[in-house]
Amino acid sequence: MSQRDPLIDFVSSVSGDAYLKVEEALGDGYVRLRVPEAERRQAKHDIRSFEDIVVELLRNARDAHARRIFVATTRDGSLRTLTMLDDGIGIPSALHDTVFEPRVTSKLETMVMDRWGVHGRGMALYSVSQNVREARVASSAPHRGASIAVVADTTELTERADQSTWPTVEPDETGSLRVVRGPHNILRRLVEFACEHPELELYVGTPTEVLATLQALGRRCLDVGELMFCEDLERLVVWQRPAACADAAELEEIASVIGLPVSERTAHRILAGDLAPLEPLLTQLLGNDESDPAQSPDIYRDRRSLRIHHSDLTAFRHELTKAFDLLAERYYLTLRGEPKVTVARDAVNVRFTIEKED
Repeated sequence: MSQRDPLIDFVSSVSGDAYLKVEEALGDGYVRLRVPEAERRQAKHDIRSFEDIVVELLRNARDAHARRIFVATTRDGSLRTLTMLDDGIGIPSALHDTVFEPRVTSKLETMVMDRWGVHGRGMALYSVSQNVREARVASSAPHRGASIAVVADTTELTERADQSTWPTVEPDETGSLRVVRGPHNILRRLVEFACEHPELELYVGTPTEVLATLQALGRRCLDVGELMFCEDLERLVVWQRPAACADAAELEEIASVIGLPVSERTAHRILAGDLAPLEPLLTQLLGNDESDPAQSPDIYRDRRSLRIHHSDLTAFRHELTKAFDLLAERYYLTLRGEPKVTVARDAVNVRFTIEKED
C-alpha cells in the first residue's frame, strides 16, 4: 500500500500547489500527480481510434528502453484484441493495477515531441484504459519486460475499415525508409514506428504467430543451461518464457499467463516446429535483398526441426522416471512430477524437479 511522503507534505505546506507536481510517491519511480499538474499534462484528444491505442503502447515500450517489441492482434466481430510484449524495464507487480489509475506516471520531466505529437506526459495507460473495454498488465516485473493486453469494442472506439492492406515504403533522400501511401490502419502505424526506430526489432502477427516466434527466438537467445535448469520461468524476461516450456501443457499455461492464449493442440504444433516464426516487420514487408550476399539465404543450412511424436515422448518420460530411481535411492531424492522433456532443433533437453528427503 502506498504512503504519503512527509517531505511532499512539507514542500506543499511551504510552497503550495504551484511548485509541487507530486501528490503521492508509489515506489519504484512511480508517482501520483497532483490534480493541477495532471490537468496541465492531459490531452483530451490523445486517443480517437484504435490506431491511437497502438501508437501509445508502442511509445510506452520505446520509452521503457525496449529493444524488441511483439504485437499480437486479432478481431472477432466488433472486438479488437491486442497484446504487446516488450523487453523493457517492466512494471512492479504491486503496481499492475495502479498504472491504469488517473494521474499515475513514472515520467516527471520527460515530455518530448515526436512525429505523433507530444509524448512523455505520463498517464498513457490511464488514457488507454478509459477508451477500451479491458486494459491490463498480463505479466511484468522489474527488468523482465512487460505484456500489456487490451480489448476494445470497435463500435465504441473505431478503427479503419481496411485492416489488411500493407503500406508502401520507400527510401527518402537520406536513404531512410518512409511510408509513402496506404490506409491509416494498424499496419501503417506499426510500419511507421518501425521506420522511425530501425534500431528496434518489431514483430506483428496473430497471437499464435507471435507465440511461435517467441518460442523460436527464445531458443536462439537462451543458452542450454537456462533452458534445462530453469525451475522458475518468472525469472526470465516475459517474452522468453515460452522457449523454456518443457511440453505443450506448460506452453499452453504460460501462453495464457502472458496474454497469448492458445489451445494445447496449437501448443503441440508450435513445439513441433509446424508454425514458422515471424520475421521483423520491415523484413517481412520488404523481404531480403538477394543482391546482398550477406542477406541471401543459406540453401545448405538444415532448417528442419526435430519432431518426436507425443506417444514416443510419453514412453521416453516413463523410462526416464524409472532410470531416476537409481539416483533417488542413493541420494535420498524424490521426483516431483514427470521429467520435463524439451525438443529443440538439434537437442533433446531433460529437466528433473526434485525434493531432498530429510
